[in-house]
Amino acid sequence: MSANLISISNLRVGFPAKGTEVVRGIDLRIDAGEAVAIVGESGSGKSVTARTLVGLTGAGAAVRADRFELFGQDALGYRERQWRRIRGSKIGFVLQDALVSLDPLRRIGQQLAEVQRALTGLRGAALAERSVELLTAVGVPEPGLRLRQYPHELSGGLRQRALIATAIAGDPRLIIADEPTTALDVTVQRQILELLRRRKAAGNALLLISHDLAVVAELADRVLVMRDGVLVEQGDTHTVLTRPEHPYTQGLLAAVPSAATRGHALSDLDRRPLPPRTVDDTRIVLSAQRLRKTYGSRTVVEDVDFDLFAGETLGIVGESGSGKTTTARMALSLVAPSSGRVVVDGVPWSELPERELRRRRGTAQLIAQDPLSSFDPRYTVARIIGESLDTTGIRGGERARRVREILDAVRLGRDLLDRHPRTLSGGQRQRVAIARALAPRPALIVADEPVSALDVSVQAQILDLLADLQAEFGTALLLISHDLGVVQHIAHRVVVMKDGRVVESGAVDAVLRSPRAEYTRRLLESVPRLPQP
Repeated sequence: MSANLISISNLRVGFPAKGTEVVRGIDLRIDAGEAVAIVGESGSGKSVTARTLVGLTGAGAAVRADRFELFGQDALGYRERQWRRIRGSKIGFVLQDALVSLDPLRRIGQQLAEVQRALTGLRGAALAERSVELLTAVGVPEPGLRLRQYPHELSGGLRQRALIATAIAGDPRLIIADEPTTALDVTVQRQILELLRRRKAAGNALLLISHDLAVVAELADRVLVMRDGVLVEQGDTHTVLTRPEHPYTQGLLAAVPSAATRGHALSDLDRRPLPPRTVDDTRIVLSAQRLRKTYGSRTVVEDVDFDLFAGETLGIVGESGSGKTTTARMALSLVAPSSGRVVVDGVPWSELPERELRRRRGTAQLIAQDPLSSFDPRYTVARIIGESLDTTGIRGGERARRVREILDAVRLGRDLLDRHPRTLSGGQRQRVAIARALAPRPALIVADEPVSALDVSVQAQILDLLADLQAEFGTALLLISHDLGVVQHIAHRVVVMKDGRVVESGAVDAVLRSPRAEYTRRLLESVPRLPQP
């Protein structure tokens, strides 16, 4: 049997009703035991290319190619019945968001059983036994227990592994993984990469779709770089990532944050210096004093202490479940501490009655990870930004002027004022979220994973914007992130959390270059790294 599994030349995918062609002239070859990566920004056509391999381009799509061979067969004219024979049995598809991809109303065991009944014909005890084997193979602890649980009862990493188990249930020869590690913490990401690497070593072919170039460097043999539906560069992974020829690839690599990029703009190939961010260590904007949070018998935060100064960025890092987001929510008094207290700009927020707290909300603002879910979809951009001024007493013409000023500050055109959130790009929505947070001129902004779901170039623009705005307004920034490169790039100090406790803290360079705690060292060892020339 030929080692060549996928052979496609001059692939073109369009949507005639919309008059668009989103993939133009792509050549793709994947051999058995090979990992190929397609990288590029949102809208580059990489996910459409991958979905074309399983007949999921969507209604109204027109797929054309000079050659479109899957496993030695011409698949260009496949009907839905023929595609069903391919999906799962020959090609397994791992989607990005496991919580959305898994059925929230059915247990993990039920979902695994459904796939196996369709692909293998197993029933009864044999099916149950193989379900346990599948979860064990993807590194899920206590597989018998997990089979009885619902998706919401699993962590992000366990959900992603359960999704991979469903993708390999039919023992497919090719696994397509579309952004399989986005938004996962570094240790879980490492586990997923090791799992995919083992599947490759066992003879599976892999097609990895990602905007994370360090992840690609860890797994892929060859890489294809797409932009606006066109292939702009390709080659073996080490060559492309160390000696890129196309300016677009060079820009993607230059936009990756790290300790080396600290103090310089990421969205500028010439690496312009960022404006100095002055820290006023005589003014404590946020003081977390021995914070503790319990839910029943479970303690999620224990004895957390830190101060944050005006103009300073403090990063909080740790794995999922470490307590960092709960700490951030207590800092904003969105969650009341079980003990300890929060002081914001000299005022003990955790002790204020709700009415007084609402009146002071303009002092501390939140930038959420997913701005779209935090916006009212009925509101225009002008109203979304303006609502954060409700506690300030600013009304009428003065409010409209403030909204326009802050829109200028985040570098968005005023033509967006009458637009609704769903008509904006991811980068535009995140800028609107930043504008909403800045409008009341807060002393403190809490940013919870503000760039984890963004493309590397859009992420670079947002990080540059945050640095510029902090230098201009002197706002204190509490940054929650699992991306140590982002923290090294922008934070002054860092707090490392594990199991609800602070295990290490200090200046970001000291902690992340010479960590004292074994846990911090393990986090750093788990970070994927770009190859060196």
